Amino acid sequence: MRALITGITGMAGSHLAELLLGFEGVEVYGTYRWRSKMENLQSLTSQGKLKFIAEGGNISSCHTLACLLEEQAEASKVNIIEADMADASSMKKLIGAVKPDRIFHLAAQSYVPASWNAPGETLSLNILGQVNIFEAVRDAGIDPFIHIAGSSEEYGLVYPDEVPIRETNPLRPLSPYAVSKVAQEMLAWQYHRSYGLKTVVTRGFNHTGPRRGHVFVTSSFARQIAEIEKGRRSPVLCVGDLDSKRDWTDVRDIVRGYWLSLEKGIPGEVYNIGSGVARSVGEMLDVLLNLTSVKVEVQQDPSRMRPSDVKILLADCDKFKEQTGWAPQIPFEDTLRDLLDYWRERV
Repeated sequence: MRALITGITGMAGSHLAELLLGFEGVEVYGTYRWRSKMENLQSLTSQGKLKFIAEGGNISSCHTLACLLEEQAEASKVNIIEADMADASSMKKLIGAVKPDRIFHLAAQSYVPASWNAPGETLSLNILGQVNIFEAVRDAGIDPFIHIAGSSEEYGLVYPDEVPIRETNPLRPLSPYAVSKVAQEMLAWQYHRSYGLKTVVTRGFNHTGPRRGHVFVTSSFARQIAEIEKGRRSPVLCVGDLDSKRDWTDVRDIVRGYWLSLEKGIPGEVYNIGSGVARSVGEMLDVLLNLTSVKVEVQQDPSRMRPSDVKILLADCDKFKEQTGWAPQIPFEDTLRDLLDYWRERV
C-alpha cells in the first residue's frame, strides 16, 4: 500500500509519517516545497529513514518521476518529493507517478490569525490546492481513499446549548481560515457524489504536542516558559484571550485517528475527532505553569487578540468512536510536558 501525505513537514504530517512507518506493507510518501522547513523531520533524518526522491523541481513528467520512484523509493523510509499543491501540473505529475492507495491531505495555511492578514492567499491555497489534488486523482485514473483534514473552526459561532458539538451542528465560520475549511469539506462531498472519489473528512478539534509551531497558543506559552527558565527573557508571559475554551488532543492521538478514518470510516462521511473535554486557555496555561519552578507575571498583549473569536469548542466524538473504535490515549498533562520539553531542548 502506498500512502501519500501532503504537508508532511508540519507537526501532524511528521507524526503521521512516523506512525505509518510502523505499519508493515505501507510505503510512505510525502510532499514538500523548496521553502519548507525540515526540522519536524529531524528524527527521521537522524534515524536514516528519510529519502529525497527528487530535488530542485527538475521533474518534467509523471513518467520521469515514476521511473525515479521505481529506482529509488524504499518501503522502509519516508520518501519525499518536491511538489506544490497550488500548481495543478505539479499535482498531476506527483499523483500520476506515485499512484497512492491512501492520500492524507494535511497541507494548508492553518494559522487562523494569518488568514485575516492574508485572506485571499488562505482561500486560494486551501481551496484550489485541494481541487488540484482531486483533479490529479481523476486524471491518473486511480481510486484511492482520501482523507481531508477539516477543522473544528468550521463550527465558528457555537451557542451554549449546542455543546458538546455534534457533526450535525450548523457551520458558522468566523475566520477566512474557517471558511476555507468549510469549502474544502463541501468540495470533498461534491467530488464524492459527482465522481465517486472516496473522501472522508475529519473535523479535528485543537491538537498539540511536540513540534507545534510557536505561533499557536500552547506552543507559544511553552516556548516563553522555556525561555524564562533559561534566562533568555524577563519573567513576563504574554497572553491573549484566556477565557475561550478549547478541546485539546495530543497530535499523536489525532494522527492515529486520521489513519483509522480511512481504514474504518465511510466515504462521504464527516467525523469529529477530539478529547471530549473543554478547558479554557487559562486552565491550559495553569497546567504548563505547574510543570515549571519559575515564577512568572502573566500579561495580556493586545496584538494577540483576534477580531472575532470562537468562545467554546467541545467535541462530541461518539460517531467516530463507534465507527472506528478510536479513543484518545495520551493524558493532557503528558502532552503539555512533552511540548515544554520540546522547547527546553531548543531555546
